[in-house]
Amino acid sequence: MLATVLDALLDPFAQGIMQRALLAVVLLAVVGGALGCWIVLEGLSYSAESLAHGLFPGLVVASLVGAPLLVGGAAGIVVAALGVALAGRIPDVGRDNAVAVVVTALFGLGVLLALSPETPAGLQELLFGDVLATTEEDLVASAALAAAVLIVLWALHWRLLAVGFDRASAPALGVAPLVVDVVLLVLLALAVLVAVQALGNLLVVAALVAPAAAARALTRRLATMMAASVAIALAAGIGGLYLSYYARLAAGASIAALMVVAYLAARGWARLAAREPARAPA
Repeated sequence: MLATVLDALLDPFAQGIMQRALLAVVLLAVVGGALGCWIVLEGLSYSAESLAHGLFPGLVVASLVGAPLLVGGAAGIVVAALGVALAGRIPDVGRDNAVAVVVTALFGLGVLLALSPETPAGLQELLFGDVLATTEEDLVASAALAAAVLIVLWALHWRLLAVGFDRASAPALGVAPLVVDVVLLVLLALAVLVAVQALGNLLVVAALVAPAAAARALTRRLATMMAASVAIALAAGIGGLYLSYYARLAAGASIAALMVVAYLAARGWARLAAREPARAPA
C-alpha cells in the first residue's frame, strides 16, 4: 500500500519535463506568494491584471520573431507603462480611465497580431501558459527575476510597512510614498514576467492575488500572511501538476483553478470562524 502511494506521488516527476515544471511552480509560489501580499494590501490587483494584459502584444511579437517570451513580455510592459503614463496626463481622462483604455487597446492589438497568418501555432500557450514547456533557459531567467524581486522586497520591507500602514506619516520617517509605489509596480512587472510563462496572459493574476487573498482571510499578521500565501501557492501549484498529470488537464488552468478554490475555502473558513457561538439558555 505504501509503495503504491509513493509510486503515485513520484511517478509524475520522473521525467525532466515535469521536474522543470515543478521548479517553475516553486519559483512562482515564492515570488507570487510574497509579493502578492503587498499587492493585496496596497490594492494593486487591478494593476496586476492591467500589466498582464498590456504585455500581450509583446508576447505575440516575440512569438513571431522567435525571441524569448520573457524579452517580449518585458518590452510589452515598458510600452504599456509608457502608454498609461502618457494617457494619464491628458486632461479630464483620469488615471483609471487611462489604464483601461491603454490596456484594452494593447490587448486588442495583441489579438490582431495573433490572428495574423504569419503567427505560429500556440496562441493558447500565450493566453493560458504552458508550464510543461518550461526550458532550462526559462528557469534561469525566471530564477534571476525572482531573486531580484525577493532581494528588493527584503531591502525595502520596513519602507513598505511604513507606506502600507500609515502613508500620511511615512515622509516623517524619511520614506517617500511615491518612490515606494514606483518600486512596487516595477516588482509587480517582474513578477508578472516570472508567472506569465507558466500561467499565460489570462491566468497570471491568479498566482499574484488568490494565494495572498486567501492568506489574508486567515490571518492579519504580515509575517504569517506571507508564509501562508507562499504555502497556499506552492500547494496549489504542485496539486495542479498532479491534476494535470492524472486527469489530463491543462497544467496552467489546473494551477489557477486550485488557487481560486483555496481562496474560496479560506473565505468560507473565515466566515465560519467569525460567527459567535450560540449562547446557552439561562
